Amino acid sequence: MAKALVLLAEGFEEIEAVTIIDILRRGGVEVQSAYLPDEFETNLVLGANGITVEADVPLKTVVVDEFDIVVLPGGWGGTNRLAENELAQSVIKEFKALDKWIAAMCAAPYALHVAGVLSKKYTCYPSVEEQIRPEDRSDDIVVVEDKVITSQGPATAICFALEIVRQLVGQETFETVKNGTLAKYCQE
Repeated sequence: MAKALVLLAEGFEEIEAVTIIDILRRGGVEVQSAYLPDEFETNLVLGANGITVEADVPLKTVVVDEFDIVVLPGGWGGTNRLAENELAQSVIKEFKALDKWIAAMCAAPYALHVAGVLSKKYTCYPSVEEQIRPEDRSDDIVVVEDKVITSQGPATAICFALEIVRQLVGQETFETVKNGTLAKYCQE
């Protein structure tokens, strides 16, 4: 069974995180969410819009070898924390070094850029590219290149998560989950 690690940092985009976790689980992917430990060592992570989500494990306990992909939902607050956190950056780089999948959406491709693992062609929330490489940003809803998957923002979260399902589990499961969620606008 494919296994995904979803990184949650204070200020993450709630629609994206919950959608990613939900769609991946519908596709048969085992999902574990990890939080950045703070001074209070709490697994309750506050999102950008005031919604608190309970994460599964502290990031410091994660063993990268146990996962097939690391996924970063967006939200500037969470993205900046992931970009500035040494442990988060180390984990992202380790996924790349082990030739595992990496995925980020909305503002989160910036954290991949800081880690030096963002593919040449990518997409992100409009304006975030100014912090990355504007000339390489694609207008596609989802971009897959060099085992890196990127997407634009809250409204593209289902398509983004479905693409992860396609890459990890296969086309048949992608079609089943796509049809079951009525996500007809997602790329074939």
